[in-house]
Amino acid sequence: MRLTRSKGSLLRAISSNVTVILIAVIVNNKNVDLAKAEDPYRYFTWTVSYGNIYPLGIRQQGILINGQFPGPEIYCNTNDNLVINIINLLPEPFLISWNGIQQRRNSWEDGVYGTNCPIPSGTNFTYNIQVKDQIGSFFYFSSFAFHKAAGGYGAIRILSRPKIPAPFAEPAGDFTVLIGDWYSYDHTHLKSVLDGGIQLGLPNGVLINGRGLNGQSFTVEQGKTYRFRISNVGLQSTLNFRIEDHSMKLVEVEGTHTQQSTYSSIDIHVGQSCSVLVRADQFAKDYYIAVSTRFASITLTSTAFLNYANSVTPATGSPPPGPTSQYDWSLNQARSILTNLSASGPRPNPQGSYHYGSISVSRTIRLSSSAGFIDGKQRYAVNSVSFVPDDTPLKLADHFKIPDVFRLGSIPDYPPDGVMHLGTSVMAADYRAFIEIIFENHEDILQTWHLDGHSFFVVGMDGGLWSPASRRQYNLKDAISRCTTQVYPNSWTSVYVSLDNVGMWNLRTELWARQYLGQQFYLRVYSPAESTRDENPIPKNALLCGRATK
Repeated sequence: MRLTRSKGSLLRAISSNVTVILIAVIVNNKNVDLAKAEDPYRYFTWTVSYGNIYPLGIRQQGILINGQFPGPEIYCNTNDNLVINIINLLPEPFLISWNGIQQRRNSWEDGVYGTNCPIPSGTNFTYNIQVKDQIGSFFYFSSFAFHKAAGGYGAIRILSRPKIPAPFAEPAGDFTVLIGDWYSYDHTHLKSVLDGGIQLGLPNGVLINGRGLNGQSFTVEQGKTYRFRISNVGLQSTLNFRIEDHSMKLVEVEGTHTQQSTYSSIDIHVGQSCSVLVRADQFAKDYYIAVSTRFASITLTSTAFLNYANSVTPATGSPPPGPTSQYDWSLNQARSILTNLSASGPRPNPQGSYHYGSISVSRTIRLSSSAGFIDGKQRYAVNSVSFVPDDTPLKLADHFKIPDVFRLGSIPDYPPDGVMHLGTSVMAADYRAFIEIIFENHEDILQTWHLDGHSFFVVGMDGGLWSPASRRQYNLKDAISRCTTQVYPNSWTSVYVSLDNVGMWNLRTELWARQYLGQQFYLRVYSPAESTRDENPIPKNALLCGRATK
């Protein structure tokens, strides 16, 4: 393994999924504890390969990480440094992205094609990531070539530092629940359908931790409270999560402690993550955990079990029913998710100490999604531009000043009157600007949107058309801060964003077929100082491809 060396210091590491090795460093010829000199390092080695999986009971080709589907979970603490060596044994290039990890000053490691060259077949690449000033529940996923439909995903759990307790008692257990819709076709077939300009049909099922109906159980002890970290890692479906005869207390959303509201079921939209507390306060037996699709012509449901340790009674009857097409119900629930202003986050200060509602907005961006055909093929767009990737990642083109890869301003701030067209769309933005983004949805489907490198305050959402008068209903006190938000059909959602992270950042739909067919662009957050104080230098191990190799 490569040793990391710097002047006056030495780090020695052993690759492991679970071991953190802290050793002494020498500073001015004196021994200093590394914990005081630098944040801890965690080392991972992952081998990515194809393998047979049976999530819906039939054999499929899936993407395995260390032979696992889903992949291994990352456990870490706030500010830990993650060194993740990816060995690509697929017969094609591969990339992993880290949904919700902000990559402070480090968009070089974001793991999407606009920032990174994919890892060639038969080679390896090492990500160096610091989970700087973050806590909470997130996930990683395969971001290239529609690999997301084959697996290659897993959970990320960032724990608070010991001196910064969570605003609830330590639970007796902490469970990860990765939910998502799934197709019975291999991803190569799905990709060929999309490449042919045809829409995908409805998914064939719903998975819970990579398994179909009744394939997973969670064991609890009567009278104790447990944390469930739930992420929707699917391709297109909003999913409703519920546990038979048990209520759930929402405590965290994508790194933000929430006001602790109680729900009987909760909608989790594509790309979103949350944590709920569940108290095992019922008669000792097995209970259904149900996950079902929302807002679709056919409701798909998968089940798992909440198993009391002293149970001798299996779950019986039907799983608990959930909502199906009630948009108003979902909208009202979304509006009820608020920030816990008195809780500390990754730092020992209240989350509400950042008074976003008193900061003047310097720019308003309105983003409208659209669907249509270009040259007879299905495409999707943002502000009429359907994104087409170049052969050179945009971040590399920007760094090496390679001409004609992209043009700043190639996507407008407002929906234009023109027809949908292809383009490598990049929007310019100023470092430390405080902006308003309005997501406008004029279609009859629910959409979700994600911004890499940042979190944003979801200040408003409603039906109809957005107008400046809509600002009167904004929540400027305790809106939830997260990185993925939903936009209901024929509705709008407004967010406030502090662009405090220099880099080339992907802003995309999380409906993955739409993302693949163009509904995304890149936000170039730029500091004219071009200082390493604002952004890390290009990594020494950065992969080069396209025109960046010339």
